[in-house]
Amino acid sequence: MIKHYPFQQIGKANHGWLKANHHFSFANYYNPKRMGFGSLLVVNDDWVAAGTGFPAHPHRNMEIITFVRSGAVTHKDNAGNTGVTVAGEVQVMSAGKGITHSEYNLSKEPLTLYQIWIEPNKHNVKPRWDSKVFSDNLDMVNHAANKDKASLPLLVSGYPDEQDEALFINQTARIYGGKVKAGTLFTHAIAQQAYVLASYGEFEIIDNQQVVVMHKGDGAEVTKQKEITIKVLSDAEIIIIDAPSQ
Repeated sequence: MIKHYPFQQIGKANHGWLKANHHFSFANYYNPKRMGFGSLLVVNDDWVAAGTGFPAHPHRNMEIITFVRSGAVTHKDNAGNTGVTVAGEVQVMSAGKGITHSEYNLSKEPLTLYQIWIEPNKHNVKPRWDSKVFSDNLDMVNHAANKDKASLPLLVSGYPDEQDEALFINQTARIYGGKVKAGTLFTHAIAQQAYVLASYGEFEIIDNQQVVVMHKGDGAEVTKQKEITIKVLSDAEIIIIDAPSQ
């Protein structure tokens, strides 16, 4: 089953320096029908003005993933971690028993990103932060003729045997993401349930009974499916979050 959430129906907040689009209830946006999707609690599609950002604030027992779409975000926390994550890179932070951090756009250009919060399966762990460059392998090289071989790169995983290729989080979840050429057709396996994001472009999500057309900013819940087929209608960037239902 696919449940489509067009960009126009997603929660909105405009703070001037921050323009936020909330896929689930967050901060001042409250929708009792959108309180998360299983262990996936937050997906914020944010625009941050140059020279602004989020001052130091605390987190606890949450896996926080930042997918930078354009620009750069500067991270600093009280555990001594600092770093700049740019477009084509992903950062993760396990808040664990407690961490305080800040995130700023110190550049002269706007920053756009997805911030994703996933509830952990281990609590009160030692806080950690990490980032990784995925720029070189974000483009899918397989095209329509290679449907069975094409796949989105794995960016984040909580499975121990996948730690060498992906950033680690404390949850049996996976996040895939990539830039895909128009005309690409591929099948994506789903281990649990998935939330699909259209970072930009247009594509179809197809199962046995439904065809949903995704546009920039849209989200879609996929449940009770072992796989979906994606047909890319225009050059697109696609993110798939596969996480436990509880």
